[in-house]
Amino acid sequence: MSHPFDWSAGYPSTRLPVFGRNVVSTSHPLAAQAGLRMLQAGGNAVDAAVAAAAAMTILEPCSNGLGSDAFCILWDGTRLQGLNASGPAPDAWTPAYFTGRHGRDALQPPKRGWDSVTVPGAVGAWVALSERYGKLAFAELLVPAIEFAERGYAVPIVIQQKWVAAAPLLRDQPGWADAFLPWGRPPQVGERFAFPAAARALRAIAHSRGGALYGGEIAQALAAHARAHGGAMTVADLARFRPEWVDCIGIDYAGHRLHEIPPNGQGIAALMALGMLRHFDLDSLPVDGPECQHLQIEAMKLAFADAYRHVGDRAHMHVSTDELLDEDYLARRARLIDPHRAQVFGAGLAPKGGTIYLTAADERGMMVSFIQSNYMGFGSGVVIPGWGISLQNRGHGFSLDPRSPNVVAPGKRPFHTIIPAFLTKDGAPQMSFGVMGGNMQPQGHLQTLVRMLVFGQHPQAACDAPRWRFNQGLEINVESTLPSATVRGLVERGHRVDVIDDSYQDFGAGQFIWRLGDPAVEGYVAASDPRRDGLAAAW
Repeated sequence: MSHPFDWSAGYPSTRLPVFGRNVVSTSHPLAAQAGLRMLQAGGNAVDAAVAAAAAMTILEPCSNGLGSDAFCILWDGTRLQGLNASGPAPDAWTPAYFTGRHGRDALQPPKRGWDSVTVPGAVGAWVALSERYGKLAFAELLVPAIEFAERGYAVPIVIQQKWVAAAPLLRDQPGWADAFLPWGRPPQVGERFAFPAAARALRAIAHSRGGALYGGEIAQALAAHARAHGGAMTVADLARFRPEWVDCIGIDYAGHRLHEIPPNGQGIAALMALGMLRHFDLDSLPVDGPECQHLQIEAMKLAFADAYRHVGDRAHMHVSTDELLDEDYLARRARLIDPHRAQVFGAGLAPKGGTIYLTAADERGMMVSFIQSNYMGFGSGVVIPGWGISLQNRGHGFSLDPRSPNVVAPGKRPFHTIIPAFLTKDGAPQMSFGVMGGNMQPQGHLQTLVRMLVFGQHPQAACDAPRWRFNQGLEINVESTLPSATVRGLVERGHRVDVIDDSYQDFGAGQFIWRLGDPAVEGYVAASDPRRDGLAAAW
C-alpha cells in the first residue's frame, strides 16, 4: 500500500515516527507498555487496547476513570465496526427533576456532583470488545492496571498540572479529596501516587467480567452512595446498560474515506467540515498560510453550528445524519464561506420538529481506535469510597429545553464530545486515529487530515504542526508556533485571535497509526502528540 508522505516534512519536536508490525500509541508511556505486554503474550490489538484503556484510568485520572464512557471504531480484519459505550440518563431524570432541584432558570444539568452523572459505559466497552474479539482472558487484560494502582507510579508533568487545577473545584465533592488528595494536596511532579481502592474495583471487575459494576457489589455501593448524596442512580439503571454495536458514518475526502461514530457524538462535525472543504482548492495554497487556515476555520464553524443545534441521541434527532451529510446541503453551506472574511454562522436545516485516546494495531491487520473520558477534568468529582470509581459528568451535556433534540429524558444518551476516528482507502483500512480535548476533537481531525491527505505531511509532522481552535463567534485560539504572518492574515480577515503559549489543554493531543502495507511485512507508522506525555511503542 503506498503512502502520500514527505518524510522530510516536520516541525520543531522531540518526537519521531515509530515503525513496527505491532503498535500501541497512548498519552502515557506506561499504558503503551501495558498494551505491548498483551501483544507479546499472544494477544491482539483489541487485547492491547483494553489493557491500555484500563491502565489509563489509573495513570491519567484527571481525564478518565473507572466511571468513564467510551467509544471505539475497529477494523476486525474484514470490516469496520463501531461501538457506542456512552451511558444513558437514570430513570429519574426529566426536565422537571432538574428544575425542581436546581431552579426554574436552569438551562442544563449541573457540571459537578451526582446530578451530572449518567451510567458509566467504559467498563462495558472493555467487556464487549474482549468478548467479541479478544484472544486473551479478560482478567489478564486488567493485570497491568491493577499493578499500577497497587504499586503506584510517579506523576508526570502535564497530569500534575491538571490535578492542581482541579483541586479547588472538586475538593468538596463526595469522595474526591479522599481519593485524589492523599496528603491533603495534589501530588507533586514525580511523587508516587497509588490507588488501592481502584485496584480492588479492578479485581472485582476482572473476576465478574464487568458484572460487579453492572448490578453486582460495586453497583450496590454506587447506588447507596447516590442515595446518601441526593443522586438518582439506581442498581437497576446500571444493570440495564449494554454497549451498542453501530455502523459508522463517513464521507469521502482526498481519495480516502473518514469514518466517525454516529450521533450522539460530535464526529459528524468533522465529516461536514471536510465535505465543505471539497469545494475549495486547498492544495494550491501554502499549508500554514492564512488563506488555507481561514477556509478550514470557517468550514469548522459552519459544521459546529449544525452539530450544536441538531445533534443528540440519534433516536431523538429532528434532522437525520443523512440530511446533514447530503452533498447538495454541504455544497450550499460551503458557498457561505467568504475566503476573505470571517463570519458568525447559524445552523442550517431548520428542524422539522477530559479525555484519553489510544490506538493499537497488530500484524494480523486488526486496528483499534478507542477513546474514553470523564469529560471535564476528573468528571463529576464524585468518587465511590472503597472502590475508587471516579464518575464522569456527561449529564451536563443534556439540555432542559423541551424543543432541543438533546433534552434530558430517562434512558436517553446525552450529546458527547469524545470521538474516535478511522480512515479507509478503497475499502481497506488506512489509519486509526483520534484527538483529545472537548470540542477540539473534530477540529483536530480536520486539521491533521488536511495536512496528511492534501499536503503529504507524515503523521508525526501533522501531530507537531501548530493548530488553531475555534471557540465561539469570531474568537479563535492559535498556538504560538503558528507563523506570525498567518496570525496577521487571520486578524485581517476578521478573526479575533488569542495566541496561546500553553498548548496542553487548548489544542488537543492525538495518536495516529497509519498502515504502510501488509501488516505482517511493511507494518505501520505511528505518531504520538507532543502536547501530552504520550508514547507510540512498537514490537
